[in-house]
Amino acid sequence: MKILLAPSETKTHGGCDNFYLKNLLFTELTATRQKLLHQYINLIQQNDFTTLSKMFGLKKEADVRYHSKDIVHELTMKAIERYTGVAFDYLSYNELNSNAQTYIDKHVILCSNLFGFLRADDFIPEYRLKQGEAIGDLKPEKLYKEQSHLMEKYLTDEDILDLRAEFYNKFYKPTKNYTTLKFIKEGKVVSHWAKAYRGIVLREIAKAQIDNMEDFMKLPIENLAIGEIQTKKNKTEIIYNIL
Repeated sequence: MKILLAPSETKTHGGCDNFYLKNLLFTELTATRQKLLHQYINLIQQNDFTTLSKMFGLKKEADVRYHSKDIVHELTMKAIERYTGVAFDYLSYNELNSNAQTYIDKHVILCSNLFGFLRADDFIPEYRLKQGEAIGDLKPEKLYKEQSHLMEKYLTDEDILDLRAEFYNKFYKPTKNYTTLKFIKEGKVVSHWAKAYRGIVLREIAKAQIDNMEDFMKLPIENLAIGEIQTKKNKTEIIYNIL
């Protein structure tokens, strides 16, 4: 079983290891990643505030200046620890025991706007790139979509739980059967706080060491109850009621 998770624009600072691009998931993507990184760093070196503000999704000069650095030479940490944001806060990876952390390391695939498909334990530097923004004239989602056959092959024999936001279908959308989640509270679809519940669900999956979708469907999750299950083509959507 593999679980697909979206990144966050916000990242934690620091790191402890040097960056090795070729160590990331799919060495076949190294050339694409180098192309994007080269453009990214070129734009930073040109130091045009308007361009960088748009690319980073930041307005304050001090924030733009902070992120205007050669990330290739920055220290790294696991991707699952690098990303912050609501889902990652509720996952609380560093508070899990070693078995649950190892589960996440081996079962979670992240979809970075800059680096593309990553294992949870791939080591990446701190970077900033607003979701959906191009890097100069390069669109990361287009470049990675062209290589999405790598994900298809990688996930051939896996059950897939897709916890990403819909935007990340632009990078990769499964052609085999996969499952997504929707959260309903008082009859209304939860949007922003869906990120929190995705983090909660992933946390419980890791603690229970779930290996397949059949076992996941039986997993009790506090304050959530399955209300409906809808299947259309190769997509199954589990609709949870928030209690």
